[in-house]
This record gives sequence, structure tokens and C-alpha cells, in this order.
Amino acid sequence: MDYRSTQGDLSTILKSPTAILQGLAPDGGLYVPLHFPQPSYNLASLTSLPYQQLAATILSWFFDDFTSDQLLKSTTAAYGDQWDDHLIAPLSSKHAGNYYLELFHGPTLAFKDIALQMLPRLMAQAAQDTQLEKQIVILTATSGDTGTASMRGFSNQQGTRVIVFYPAGGVSPVQLRQMLSQPGTNLHAIAIKGNFDDAQTSVKHIFNDHAFNVRLAQNNYCFSSANSMNIGRLIPQIVYYFAAYGQLVQTGAIQLGDKVNFTVPTGNFGDILAGYYAKKLGLPINKLLCASNENNVLTDFFQSGKYDRQRKFYLTNSPAMDILVSSNLERLLFDLYDEDCVTIAQLMKQLSTNGHYQVSPAVFAKLQQQFVAGYATPDEVEAEIKRVYLNDGYVIDPHTAVASHVTYQYQQQSRDTTPTVIVSTASPYKFPETVYHALTNQQVKQSGLPALQQLHDFLGDQLSAGVQSLIVQTPRQEKVINPAEMESLISKILNLK
Repeated sequence: MDYRSTQGDLSTILKSPTAILQGLAPDGGLYVPLHFPQPSYNLASLTSLPYQQLAATILSWFFDDFTSDQLLKSTTAAYGDQWDDHLIAPLSSKHAGNYYLELFHGPTLAFKDIALQMLPRLMAQAAQDTQLEKQIVILTATSGDTGTASMRGFSNQQGTRVIVFYPAGGVSPVQLRQMLSQPGTNLHAIAIKGNFDDAQTSVKHIFNDHAFNVRLAQNNYCFSSANSMNIGRLIPQIVYYFAAYGQLVQTGAIQLGDKVNFTVPTGNFGDILAGYYAKKLGLPINKLLCASNENNVLTDFFQSGKYDRQRKFYLTNSPAMDILVSSNLERLLFDLYDEDCVTIAQLMKQLSTNGHYQVSPAVFAKLQQQFVAGYATPDEVEAEIKRVYLNDGYVIDPHTAVASHVTYQYQQQSRDTTPTVIVSTASPYKFPETVYHALTNQQVKQSGLPALQQLHDFLGDQLSAGVQSLIVQTPRQEKVINPAEMESLISKILNLK
């Protein structure tokens, strides 16, 4: 399949292996299919497949430059015994009126594992197919979970180096411990003074620094990305929407063809964009609920059509969503503007230069047809964790609680009775401080591992293998730099001449 940039004309068309390896387009845009797939399939048969075969099938619609055998071999390895549930993305029974799609059963306890167990295998195959001789430098900004999952996925993979930048003080103690504990001689995690948007903006700048890229090439390196801006990271996320729908049908919660809602805790917009793509592929989705935390730039956007990042930035108890620039929104706008790359480039320039942009009335109408948006404050997050727990003992993490709160408020106000799946993006044990306080109204005695143990003692449940691994990890010393030092530090790590 051919790919193009959201900000470029049709003079540069890439095959999927090259688009996956590049990550970001040189013009600053994001890669999207030249022609969106329109597969013919039987929904009942498709959604009853084991997760590995379902993933291979859906990926083949987008990445047909890989053979069926290559894709199935990759999905079988990506979704193997490193997961603690054979369903990979199991759907819970109904709790407090809704279903929770548990995407935290992978090795780093967060939904990023779904794509980042797959992306390294796609990249390795792409490098082989394109006869790439350079070493790949995975350069990534993270608000917490992407860093850990990308480091785990690429650990000691030959021909790759992973450099992750994250906001100092802007990730949870458990997230920090995970990043600084991942084994692998090719892994580097560095904190910057600033927030996630500062890290992401700097990473994008480095990606598009022509002189620096020439220097990389002279030293036999090339950049790629593990963020959801990489199309190879985004497409695997479509799979769990189909898997969730299949589980609803198989348990008798819905009939085949019934519509469902999905609520997605949203920061960089990749997770919910995958849901939008699933709907474009024919999955019977009614509404996509975009759930934000106190950094509610997306809520305002869906309610007004104006995207404005010029606002106060909050550090919240759902840190992976502490984002004001949602990069994957660009792909949605590209679709809604009927693939008008000139307009998309203008909007992104306005966002960069002026800090805001306004979509057209026609596009705003399309947004309102497809999406509902809401947000939760930190206090509302804790209240939702407690509400769901008191219902029947089900425990959710703060990011899932954002989505759960938005769902509850929407259902109360709209009287929408459509069966709703809440995308549960992380284990509650990644954020024990917040969860324990929400459930007991008491502070933990000490953050990090002691807090995890205190939450475990309170719940009395059995710890998964992923949670148990946190206890035996030994973290490296944290390094903190200014954003202006990022490029020079990369040069030092790679020993560039």
C-alpha cells in the first residue's frame, strides 16, 4: 500500500515499509494511506478470530507490502506468552453500567504494549525488505507509558538505538521506575525540564533538522519514531476495537450489527483515532467519546471547533494525558477536510505560530456527528475510581477513570442507552498513590513501590507477572537536561563525528 504525508502533495509517495521506518514525513506531516482500505469481510467470522489472526488480517489491509506469513509470524510473536491473558485485550463484564476493555495485560501494564510489541517486528521486517543498512534511532517523546513500552519492545534489538525524552516530575513514580529499569544496552531515557509538549515539540524539530539528519546519515544512522505519529504504531491499535466488539457479540451483550459507543481517555489522539479508523472500516460504532483530563484542550475543540493550546498547563493525577498538542488530530482533520494537504499545512502552521486554529463550519459539523467530548478534574477522577469500586469491587486507574467519568456524565445527560465500552489504558498498580487515596481517603505512606504494596495489601488480590516484575527491577540514575540540550546529548549518545 502507498502512503502520503498529511501536509505534502502527491509528489512523494512511499510504500508502507518505508513509511514505518521514517516515522515522520520530512515536511512535518504524518503518513496516511494514499487510499484508505475498503476491505470486504464477514464481521462475525472476523471478530471470532484469535487476537493474533485478527491482528494479522487487519494489518494486511494497511501493510500489504508484507506477506501474510510475515504478518502472522509477527503478530504471533508480538501477542505471545509475554501477555498475562490469552485474549490479549479482554473485555470485562459490566461494571457500574459499562464494559471496560482491559489493555494493560502486556509486559509494561499499559495499552502502549499493544502497538509497541508489534512495531519493532514491523520495523525489523521493513529494514530487511528495504535492505536498510543504517542503524535506526528511535527518537521518542513520552508522557509516561510510551517510553517504557518502546524501550521494552526494542530492548537489545539489533540495529536499533532508543532515546526517550520525558518531562521531569511529569510521570508517575512507577512509570519513572519502569523507564529507568528497562534492561538493554541500546536504551536511553532522559528527563527534560518542561512538560510533554516541550519534549514533543523538540523531538519534531530534531526530526526535521536537515543538517542534523545529514550528520546522522554520515555516521550510518537514521531517525524513526515509536510515538503514535508513526503509522506502524497507530494501525495495530485498530485491532482491539474489533476484538472488543467480537467479545460483546460472543457473550450475548449485543447482537451482530448492533452499534456500540467507545469512550477513550485521550492525550495525543492516537488511541481514539484508531477507533475512528475502525469505524471507517465498517465496525458498527455509534459515538466515540473523547475523554480529557483538566488539560481539556480537546473538549473545547470538539465543542467549539477551535483548537487553542494557549492555556494553563496542569500536572494532574492522570499524567499520561497531560498534553496540550494532540498530534494525531492532524490525521483526523486530513480525513475530514477531504485530504486537502494545503489546508492541513496551514492549520498546523497556525497552531505552531499563533497557538490556535479554527476549523471550517462544515468540518465542525462532521466532528459533532462523530464525537462527544468531556473532561474530568483530579477530584472527579478519584470520585469515579471510588464509585466504580463501590459498585462491585472493580478497580480502575486514573486515566480509565477520566473516561469512565465522562461516560457516566454523558449517559446521565443524553439518556443514550447504547452499550458502551470504556477503553481501560493502564493497570491501577501503575498509579497506586492516586488509587489508594481514592479508595481509602488516606495518603500512602511512601510513593512508588511501597505505595504499590500498600494498595495490594488493601485490595488483597493476586499480582500479575507484570506488576511483580516492578518489585525486582533496579532503576538507573535519572538524568535531567534542558530542552535546548537534547540535540547535543543525542550526538554524544551516538558518538557522532
